[in-house]
Amino acid sequence: MEAMKIDFFQEEVEELKKKGLHRNLLVIESAQRPRVKVEGRNFLLFSSNNYLGLANHPQLKKDTKKAIDKYGVGAGASRLISGNMILHQKLEKKIAEFKECEEAIIFTSGYTANIGVIPALVRSGDLVIIDKLCHASIIDGCRLSKAKLQVYPHRDVEALEKILKRSDKKAIKRLIITEGIFSLDGDISPLPEILTLAKKYEALILLDDAHATGVLGKEGRGTCEYFNLKDNCIIQMGTFSKALGSLGGFVGANKSLIDYLRNKARSFIYSTALPPSVIATSLSALEIVKSNPRPRERLWKNVNYLKKKLKELGFNLLNTTSQIIPLIVGDNEKTLRVSESLYQEGILIPAIRTPTVPKGTERLRITLMATHQKRDLDYLISVLLELGEKCLLNP
Repeated sequence: MEAMKIDFFQEEVEELKKKGLHRNLLVIESAQRPRVKVEGRNFLLFSSNNYLGLANHPQLKKDTKKAIDKYGVGAGASRLISGNMILHQKLEKKIAEFKECEEAIIFTSGYTANIGVIPALVRSGDLVIIDKLCHASIIDGCRLSKAKLQVYPHRDVEALEKILKRSDKKAIKRLIITEGIFSLDGDISPLPEILTLAKKYEALILLDDAHATGVLGKEGRGTCEYFNLKDNCIIQMGTFSKALGSLGGFVGANKSLIDYLRNKARSFIYSTALPPSVIATSLSALEIVKSNPRPRERLWKNVNYLKKKLKELGFNLLNTTSQIIPLIVGDNEKTLRVSESLYQEGILIPAIRTPTVPKGTERLRITLMATHQKRDLDYLISVLLELGEKCLLNP
């Protein structure tokens, strides 16, 4: 019987390989920089979420080492037992100030934040409405909640209102979930219009600001700052693991809601607290984001330059308005070939395929960092143009 079980899983793996959906882990042998080492060879990295280049910043490393010397390497318990260290309290205060919320709560990752917060906010008898392109962690959180789930077409506020109108007075609570910057298309949520609907139909908004925190807005505070919005209807979720170069998720909201989540979010209650060294890294990153706009300015300079050049060459980048640039190829096998061809030329960009994205929109997901140099971007452009001339791409 045991052998049959093993054979079953091997068959599943073989089926994935036949469909071109099997994945392998790429081993990075160096720090998260624009240039990394894989199997002893140097590559240009265009697939990291280290948008501001902080994951290898000397100040973050210095502050992390100091925290290890003072507080050790582990928290030892969940926050509600004895793992709640002074640095956790300090970071929650700082991220609340940064996001202009009354209070905040830290989770071990953005994923655990979503799967903990959504079931705490809604349950059976409630309604949760999400954008079609919301992240897998949001979908999983919705399923765990047992609330009725409705999906509206991407960024379609008219469709969203139709759902709200049909549900008016029927659901006990209504929760709308959107991302700030969408992780695969790189476009920005129509948050002002969603907020108008939330107020009209007495709904809450959960804003997943993972890819916008540190990037959007004059001071990098995220999507709410970008649109100049401040409202208790908006619950802000985010991560320290992308532009801030660290690890962990957070939620910012009013005091009573955060207190409620401390007592109801299972992924918070039953997880060992993040190590003090990681918390110190996040605190250090926040200080840099708040005090030094130059990394953010360099990032946007790189984004604007690369998008302009690729559009001039005729590449399909969808409607991206961010540091996430989807270059549409349009076929699973072809996208894999392009990604492999880039690898041969010393460039790391993953192939994003069906079913992760809709059929016909298979793509290269290019992500930029503040630390990329113009010569890095020019090399990428030249290789993509060469692949287009070989008919592997369709500029």
